[in-house]
Amino acid sequence: MNRKALEKVVMASFFGELEAFKPGNVSIYADGHNMTVADFQKSAKVSVPLLCQMNSTLGQRILSSVCATKEAVGCNTNLGMLLLFAPIIMAAEIEYRDSDELQKNLEKTLSSVVKTDVEQIFKAIVIASPGGLGRVNEHDVNKRPDCTLFEAMDLASSRDSVALQYVNNFNEIFNIGLVEIKNFDKRWNSVKWATVSCYLNFMSLLLDSHIARKFGQEVAENTKIKSKNVAMSFNSSSDPESYIELLQSFDEELKEKNYNPGTSADLTAASLLVYNLML
Repeated sequence: MNRKALEKVVMASFFGELEAFKPGNVSIYADGHNMTVADFQKSAKVSVPLLCQMNSTLGQRILSSVCATKEAVGCNTNLGMLLLFAPIIMAAEIEYRDSDELQKNLEKTLSSVVKTDVEQIFKAIVIASPGGLGRVNEHDVNKRPDCTLFEAMDLASSRDSVALQYVNNFNEIFNIGLVEIKNFDKRWNSVKWATVSCYLNFMSLLLDSHIARKFGQEVAENTKIKSKNVAMSFNSSSDPESYIELLQSFDEELKEKNYNPGTSADLTAASLLVYNLML
């Protein structure tokens, strides 16, 4: 895919994720956590050209996008999305006919990462300073990397679903998120509401890494259980928009406790990107 077409798809994915009502997260329906829709829109506008800078490495794309975001909005709005989007975009620059071929390209992209990329990605994570990051004894991003990117992500994969994607070749994105959006778009004829279903599905299937880092495993588990009930009700509807009050109630409940399922939102955005790349 040429750069101009790719930028258009990537921008549409950033903005499309914002158009979906994601309880506990930021969308056109509700701001939250001291961030606004405008912050995310501004972040997307400064990030997309850098993410789609052909001939740039993975590390360069992620680091430059994080720095541009920090300068534009003064906070971390999109680190998880940048970490997920960058390798998908690089995979899409190689010819592909379907999602299987795109995923094979992704595997090639991730296997071509060098030490410089690791240093730049570690630096980007430190600059973004995601909530609840903390420190670890081995492969700490606050230190000069002494490992491959796979080794660092593998170590973090048990506690972070974004890191897990780097280890399992984006399995959850292709085999859960993409499938969910595809199925519900076909059912409802609405990518927007299919994206909501994708988000709720991630919340109900996976412990949200962002919530777990900030509030602990028990809170993350309870949020997951609650999400499953909401997802079941929402997905059973023939008219998803009629369930907006349910989404609003869940959104208020989560934000009252300052619970932000940010990782679920990141996985959803990446799933939407892959879906849009298939159109």
